[in-house]
Amino acid sequence: MPAPKDSLFSHARHIVAENPVTGIAFGLFTLFALAALIGPYVVPVDPLASDTAAALQPPSAAHWFGTDQLGRDIFSRVVVAARLDMIIAIASVALVFVAGGFAGIASGYFGGWTDRIVGRVSDTIMAFPLFVLAMGIVAALGNTVTNIVIATAIINFPLYVRVARAEANIRREAGFVQAARLSGNSEMRILLGHIAPNILPIMMVQVSLTMGYAILNAAGLSFIGLGVRPPTPEWGIMVAEGASFIISGEWWIAFFPGVTLMLAVFCFNLLGDGLRDLVDPQRRT
Repeated sequence: MPAPKDSLFSHARHIVAENPVTGIAFGLFTLFALAALIGPYVVPVDPLASDTAAALQPPSAAHWFGTDQLGRDIFSRVVVAARLDMIIAIASVALVFVAGGFAGIASGYFGGWTDRIVGRVSDTIMAFPLFVLAMGIVAALGNTVTNIVIATAIINFPLYVRVARAEANIRREAGFVQAARLSGNSEMRILLGHIAPNILPIMMVQVSLTMGYAILNAAGLSFIGLGVRPPTPEWGIMVAEGASFIISGEWWIAFFPGVTLMLAVFCFNLLGDGLRDLVDPQRRT
């Protein structure tokens, strides 16, 4: 039993050594995960506490990222915001992973009317500019965290459907599926017990890639006023609040939340490349 684990770790070390950027991506992911888990408990200042006497202070030893127009510590707000943005991203991606993945697998495996219905739903969603569609959904349902999660999942639905459908369509006539069918397994058992596990690696890569987009979508909705409501710390809100101060020289208000948002998206995009290399059999060493 230890051999497969040793082989997996050896392969992971080889991938990181061959492409150090992948190691950086995993390091950034660990940092964001820690910020989301323990950030609210270790930040030096209450992220909601205002001090008008210390408003618009540049970065210093007392306030590493400076303060905003209400004197709130930007570093504390950036760290605490990681939890909310990660929750939105993880919840929306988990929802679309289950719904889009199952719909795509059923579409590719069964074909016929199932394929046509799932395909038309995906085509209808793709007919809209995706961010505009997300705006419309949140505006109609209300700008709560739950509705942001639902809107983000809906606009990502076609991506998961297409990946799952293509992979299931390739494998439905594979030898192991035929053997399972001849052994008396039901279609649902074949679908869940044989098809789904075989397309899970490529779906996990898709999860990593859309995590970054989910964070960006949530921040974009907050930036235009349709996301999380102030004064809740959230990267998009903080960038929006600081944008008007850039021309007067208080660049740090928007800069640090913006850089953090960029690093989060950058991290998940590179993490997808690393996961692809890890699960690709042709990359085995």
